[in-house]
Amino acid sequence: MTQSIKKISNSEIEIKVEIPSEEFVLYYRKAISDLGKDIEIKGFRKGHVPQSIIEEKIGTLRILERAAQEAVTQYYIKIVKENNLQVIDRPKIEILKMALGSPFSFRARVTVLPEIELPDYRKIASSLKRERVQVSDQEVQKTIDWLRRSRAKLIALGREARKGDFVEIEYFSPQIENGKKRKDGFILGQGGFIPGFEQKIEGMKAGQETEEFSLTIPQNHFVRELAGKKVTFKIKLISVFRMELPELNDRFAQSLGNFRDLSSLKESIREGILAEKENKAKEKFRQKILEKIINSIRWDIPQVLIEAEKNRLFSEFKESFLNNSKMSFEDYLAKTKKTEKEIKDSFLEPALRNIKISLVLREISKRENITASPQEIEDQINQLLKNYPDIESAKSLDLEKLKEYTKERIINEKTLQLLEGFAERV
Repeated sequence: MTQSIKKISNSEIEIKVEIPSEEFVLYYRKAISDLGKDIEIKGFRKGHVPQSIIEEKIGTLRILERAAQEAVTQYYIKIVKENNLQVIDRPKIEILKMALGSPFSFRARVTVLPEIELPDYRKIASSLKRERVQVSDQEVQKTIDWLRRSRAKLIALGREARKGDFVEIEYFSPQIENGKKRKDGFILGQGGFIPGFEQKIEGMKAGQETEEFSLTIPQNHFVRELAGKKVTFKIKLISVFRMELPELNDRFAQSLGNFRDLSSLKESIREGILAEKENKAKEKFRQKILEKIINSIRWDIPQVLIEAEKNRLFSEFKESFLNNSKMSFEDYLAKTKKTEKEIKDSFLEPALRNIKISLVLREISKRENITASPQEIEDQINQLLKNYPDIESAKSLDLEKLKEYTKERIINEKTLQLLEGFAERV
């Protein structure tokens, strides 16, 4: 066999293969055997029909086509594996020569992961500064205040509701979830409702209802369909309470867990807030490094890769929607007046960003010889399997895919740690 691999573009290669006639004839004979298994000829047992009769019955062309299909499949896969080609689409096959007694040859054009020309990523990372995070006394106190409120005694009041009271309400809007009634409990003035909503409750007594009233939803509201619109509400006040907060002392701290005193509780809270802020700062800094590297590269990403990532993001979105909504996806499309294609296309920017990050991390890890050991992969998989309640639940996992996914995660994490290591601290 002779073969050649030629680069056509940044993300497309051409493979040419020629198989000697003495090798191809083996595929021809196998094709006769495979095609002849089901042929029934009077006077011969099924599967024992002579080759010459099968050739006459089926035809040489059909046998050659079957032999060519088998030869192309085996040699193409062999070449891809041996050359570690990162194929991302089905190959376009062209048969160049196919005849008995002659070498068999074919050409395959295939899309592969694009090559990228990395900038000096060490220099880029080292030019950025990492911010040190701190925890203020006010942040610690805010958490303590929340803990006290969560364990407060609620004493029912017969008077009208005032700011600072804990209230329970029932409310609805004809324009939200088809007028479905909702219940909520919160400290009046701290409920986080849209401006003007909580003011309607002030002065009401338990059991009273408001008349219908309208408020304009802020432009930056998280429900985009409602942003900037005038919406009608009606509220019923169910109960009004005074919150009796527990005394802030060592006994309170000890009631929350394994704390010696109030001081150790505050220290634990400070450490927890610090860890959370450091994780957020680390993630933000990593994204900052990646963005600067990405913006220094000229990109030529194959459309097939973009479409695949858009489809993946769309599938995740659809699955999340169905798991968290009682509405069917068809009803959602009708309500938003969008097609599946329009939603998929809305994922173009995040899809491009994900692809770029993946390619950058992959290329840097190759250059830096970053790998994941079998033990590291096994340890992480075992950690993941602890989240499954029993062995039967874990059997649904595709172990090979899980290994590849875990390996990629470990390598990406090591690569990001490497980039962080080049950076300065403020």
